[in-house]
Amino acid sequence: MLHITSLKKTIGSFSLSIDDLQIRSPGIYGLIGHNGCGKSTLTKIISGIMESDSGKIDTDIDQMNITMITQRPYIMDDTVYNNLAYPLRLRRKFDKSLCDEYLEKIGFLERKNMRARGLSGGEKQKLALLRAMIFRPKLVILDESLSDLDLDSLDMFENMILKRQEEEPVIWIIISHQLAQIRRLCNYVFFMSNGRIEAEGSTEDLLSLSKDKPLNPSVSRFLKNEFLQTEKQ
Repeated sequence: MLHITSLKKTIGSFSLSIDDLQIRSPGIYGLIGHNGCGKSTLTKIISGIMESDSGKIDTDIDQMNITMITQRPYIMDDTVYNNLAYPLRLRRKFDKSLCDEYLEKIGFLERKNMRARGLSGGEKQKLALLRAMIFRPKLVILDESLSDLDLDSLDMFENMILKRQEEEPVIWIIISHQLAQIRRLCNYVFFMSNGRIEAEGSTEDLLSLSKDKPLNPSVSRFLKNEFLQTEKQ
């Protein structure tokens, strides 16, 4: 459970203002909106990376069970293996066979002793995603974390997320500008604009361009703009 009320944060000329946001049950939730609307700021506050100026976050999930992966994840100046094992060691849950199993999933087992910072951008992203999943957190935030993956890796990780959710339902919050990905993964979506949650609803309802009465005019404009951008690519 996650309940945010009267949350405010000012950074320069930008103001985040979340009156009420509730996630009552496990699920895969999308967070969408234009660049600069406050998505990353909000999720950094939820994850504990950043403090709010005021407001309240009620949750039954402790900090050690929350993880966030950004588009440019932090990779320790250590081996691939030690990067992956770090969250398990931190929680005194180290399991060598589990680490080997996870490295095998992405073909990194034979490279486990190489320096992790020598990996490519996409490989670092895969390592960070595995590192976030291996200790089985209760709240996972992905901030454009799948954007640097090739198509095969993207398909693999999307399937891993869906399979993990079937086996052990938790809360996922996914920020992505790829609306097709939001449709594939998420059952519920929050739409942000100018630091506020302007609309929310099931993925099918909120991301439909065919509705006679859109939930919010800003959502309709956003969807049309994103569609046009996709068509130009």
